[in-house]
Amino acid sequence: MRVVLAAGGTETALIDGISAAGATPELMAHTPPADAEIVAYGEPIAAPVTPVSPSGCPTPAAITRAVREVVGFDLTVLDAGLPEETAAPTVSLDAAPGADIRSAVAVPDAAAIYDRAREFGASLPDDEILVGETIPGGTTTALGVLTALGEPADVSSSLPTNPLERKRAVVDEALAASDLAAGDCADEPLEAIRRMGDPVQAAAMGVATGALEAGLEVTLAGGTQMATVAALLRRSGVDADFPIATTSFVADERGGSLGETCFRLNCELTVTDPGFDGADHVAMERYCAGEAKEGVAMGGALSLVPDGELPAVRDRLVTVCDRLGIEASGGDEVIPETDDEPTHGS
Repeated sequence: MRVVLAAGGTETALIDGISAAGATPELMAHTPPADAEIVAYGEPIAAPVTPVSPSGCPTPAAITRAVREVVGFDLTVLDAGLPEETAAPTVSLDAAPGADIRSAVAVPDAAAIYDRAREFGASLPDDEILVGETIPGGTTTALGVLTALGEPADVSSSLPTNPLERKRAVVDEALAASDLAAGDCADEPLEAIRRMGDPVQAAAMGVATGALEAGLEVTLAGGTQMATVAALLRRSGVDADFPIATTSFVADERGGSLGETCFRLNCELTVTDPGFDGADHVAMERYCAGEAKEGVAMGGALSLVPDGELPAVRDRLVTVCDRLGIEASGGDEVIPETDDEPTHGS
């Protein structure tokens, strides 16, 4: 099994009200590189800080890494517009970070990124892959793309209270800047990304398309951001089966409609509850309180855990958190959360 992690950035994450107070462009730019390093090596190597919320909620990369140490899987990181370099081995898609979606064009090279990712996906030697993402601001760009496609627009959040109205206001501004109305890109999924999305969407869509065409089994690993990729695939004419694997934190979110979305898109939904309830560690407590929920292929990675092995994953998560300097009662050096899903990923 191989996890393909598309990692990139978008200036959309820097919009007021999208980032939590105290977050800085310098810190946020290091989030995807740090996530890639944590999954690859178990800790940041070149990234100067570990993505952790002020309350001590670690990046989902820590959970994905804990699963990797328990069950094992291969990893490929796609550089889909990383804002800073990473020490993790990457496959370059020659992509730049996305622009603010309130500009006329958010991802000028969306089609080229898609084509390169599609070629890469078709070349993979594996039988099965999980496709995940890490990009701050990703649920806001997901909302933008869903709106441009004319899909029912509902996205998650890494915070207990989803600031959906703020995201919708940003998307309305973006539609006006791009001279679009909702549904104008219904038959042009790549144009929806170019005008309203981010480069990670083009990468994930491309690698999934290429892998499906080559006969691989593909799972989209994530929540509403990967459901957006599923919508893009369906709108591009892909009718193959590809499930979405997510966490119970997303599936059970109040007001969420991921199950309905998967039904509409004819995608099987796999939901894993990691069993964090009652755990005496801040990392697991914060997830149960509604933070983070998903990202960095966390839900897909958890779906790989055999029956009876989740306790081992929870124990290993404590080990990973210790390695990252996250104490049981909270962390010290942090990258603050955004209100997207999450600061440190999807």
